[in-house]
Formats: sequence, structure tokens, C-alpha cells
Amino acid sequence: MRFVRFAPALPILALAAACGSGQPPAAPQAPPPTLVELAAARPAPIEDATEYIASLRSMRSTPIQPQVEGQITRILVKSGDRVKAGDPLIQIDASRQQAAVSSQQAERSAREAAMTFARSRVERTRQLYAAGATSREELEQAETALKTAEAAMRAQDAHIQEDQVRLQYFTVGAPTDGVIGDVPVRVGNQVTPQSVLTSIDQNDRLEVHVQVSIERAPDLRVGLLLRIIGADGAPVTSTVVSFVAPSVDPATQTVLAKGLVTNPGSLRAHQFVRAQIVWKTSEGLLIPVLAVTRVNDQYFAFVAEAQGGGLVARQRPVALGPIVGDAYALLSGIKPDERIVASGVQKLADGAPIAAGPPPGALKK
Repeated sequence: MRFVRFAPALPILALAAACGSGQPPAAPQAPPPTLVELAAARPAPIEDATEYIASLRSMRSTPIQPQVEGQITRILVKSGDRVKAGDPLIQIDASRQQAAVSSQQAERSAREAAMTFARSRVERTRQLYAAGATSREELEQAETALKTAEAAMRAQDAHIQEDQVRLQYFTVGAPTDGVIGDVPVRVGNQVTPQSVLTSIDQNDRLEVHVQVSIERAPDLRVGLLLRIIGADGAPVTSTVVSFVAPSVDPATQTVLAKGLVTNPGSLRAHQFVRAQIVWKTSEGLLIPVLAVTRVNDQYFAFVAEAQGGGLVARQRPVALGPIVGDAYALLSGIKPDERIVASGVQKLADGAPIAAGPPPGALKK
């Protein structure tokens, strides 16, 4: 027995009914345009800059060393203290030197008594010589003894002054104004004139040292803008490159660049900072970061084009420079008079209809 399959007649009947009515089938409706924010690429100065890790050096760092030998009895400062010239820093045991000064002063009293006796003897001998009661030789001997006593007195005064000056060395003072650095010594340490007690750095003017990679060394020159960047990304202070090393560091293959900066108060000597060298500044265009998409290492942006009385989004490859704030520096791909889609680009495709307006979900200001 043979079975015959019959196709469903319902679609055929529906088509016949449509043809019998004499009207063409309705065309599918186009999707509504997507609301997007449109913006123009704005002109702005574009900086070609590179950021480095730099170090700060004090223009005047003074190591503090004692001029005498002895044991430390007091440390009067701590690291970070700001001092003025002459302020006491460290006290060294001066009891032995004080005893020497006292001994010299006692010796001076004895020599002063001897000088007073020699002076009175000269006066008496002169009176006796005038009366003819003594010889000229005795008078000369008395005058010689007085001169010897006076010379001994002057020598003793010189010794006392020397010991008193040496006594002052046991109190180590600040030679200049500045900020105290590390204090490696402790109370009880025995120090000599070769010992480093601390250092004083003057932080009002600092020198920034930047190691520039050998690839950018040909562009390095005196006069380039040099900025110190803070932790928040904002410039702390700025200066210009004042020195470029004539040779390459063999260990790091970098070239040293220096600049002098005025300390705003937040910088310290030997501190590591972010430094930015601006190689050049030129006029260019900026487009918002949110207007850019990336596909397979190629950057794209959507440009609004007029079509059929409306707007469509055209995907355009673009070449970008560094980020400036919340925008990219535009190198090529978009003209200054063209409008770009500034947000919502993830929902668009090339040729999609768009309309200017706040995208769905945008916050009202």
C-alpha cells in the first residue's frame, strides 16, 4: 500500500488571500533612532610629555662632625627639626676640658701675683737707684724680671683663651640654617673629629635629578619644561631643564637631566617623586575618552552623518595620542567640524540611526 503526503494548505491559502485583496504586504518598520550625546572635537594645546621617577637633592647639605674627641652626653635635636645657624645640636662631655680651663685660670692667678711683685720691685729699685743706694745693674735686673713676668702673663692669657675656645667645641652647633637629617649617633657614643653626627639640609631650593632613557636622549635639551607631579596627578611645582649630562650612565643606559625647583613646603631632600618632561606643545584636537572603542588594537569613534533627513552613526578608525584629563589627543581620523558620539557607543553599530539627546539612564543636572 502506498501513502501520499499532503503539504499543509494553510500558508498557501493565506498567500492567496493576500494576493486576492490586491494590497502588498506591509514592510517591517525601521528601529527608532538611539538617543546619544553629540560633541565636537575641541581644539586644545597637546603636550608630548614623558613621566619618570626622579629624586630630589639638597642644593646645600652640610655634614656635621665634631672638632673634638669625647663622649656624647646629650642630643638636643631629632631628624626633621628645622634649626638656625648657631643652635646647639649635640653636647659632648667637656668635664676634662673644663678642668683644664680651671687649672689654667689658677696658673694665671699665680703669674699675675708674680708680675705684681716684679712691678713693685722695679719701683723700689728705681727709687734706690735715684738715691744712689743701688747699682744700675740691679735696676736692669729688676726691669728684666718684670718684662719676663709680663710675657708669661700674656702667654698664660693666650693659653686660657685657647682652652676656652676649645671648650666651646664640646657643644656642637648648627653652622647654617636648615633641616636636620638622620642622627646615627646615640648618647654614650665615643666620637672623634672623623665621626658624622648628623647633617643639615637646606630644602628651600632643591635639585631634581631625572634619568632619561637613551631612546629620548636625542630630544633632551636645556630649557625643556620639567614638572613635579603629586600623588593626585596635579603639578606640585615646575621648572626647566638646566643641565644635561654629556655622557650616558653605563650601568642604566640613561642620561641625567637636572633642574632647580623652589620647594613649596611639601618636598624633602632625597625624596623620590614623579617628574614629567614636556618635549613639545602643539595645537590639536581632543575627544572624550568615552567616545572611543577599541577592537583588535585599533581605536574607533562614531561620527554623526546626515542621511535621509536624520542622522546615522559612522564608525571611523582614529589615531590617538596621550590622555589629557578626561580626553584623548586626536592625531587623525576626525575633522574639526565633525560631530562625534560622546557616550553610549557600546550600543551602536555602523550605520545605526541616532538622534541628539541625553541617552537613556543619563543623570539629569
